[in-house]
Amino acid sequence: QVQLVESGGGLGQAGGSLRLSCAASGSVSSINSMGWYRQAPGKQRELVATVSRRGNTNYADSVKGRFTISIDNAKNTVYLQMNSLKPEDTAVYYCTTLAGVTMTRYWGQGTQVTVSS
Repeated sequence: QVQLVESGGGLGQAGGSLRLSCAASGSVSSINSMGWYRQAPGKQRELVATVSRRGNTNYADSVKGRFTISIDNAKNTVYLQMNSLKPEDTAVYYCTTLAGVTMTRYWGQGTQVTVSS
C-alpha cells in the first residue's frame, strides 16, 4: 500500500505560478513512477504529467512549456511547478503513483487549484 498526501493548491492568477507537492508513504520502495492528473467540473480526469524514478517525464500537450514535474527520490515526493497559469487550468489536481510489479495505481485525495482571470 502507498499513501499520497498533496499540498500546495489554492488560488492563483492568470499568468502566475503555483507549486504542488505530493509526499508518498508506505511501500515507497515499490513505486515505479509518480504523476499528476486533474479533473475540471463536468469533465473527465486527465493526465497532466508523469515522472519515473529515473526522471523520465511525460506531459500533456496543454501544459508543455508551462508546467514542470520533478521527483525527489530521497523524500519520495513529486512536485508540479505550474507557471503561466490559465483559467482553464482550474481543476482538482490528483497525485498518483504506479507501484509494484502489478503496476497498481494509487491516488491522493486531491487538491483544488483555481486560476482567476
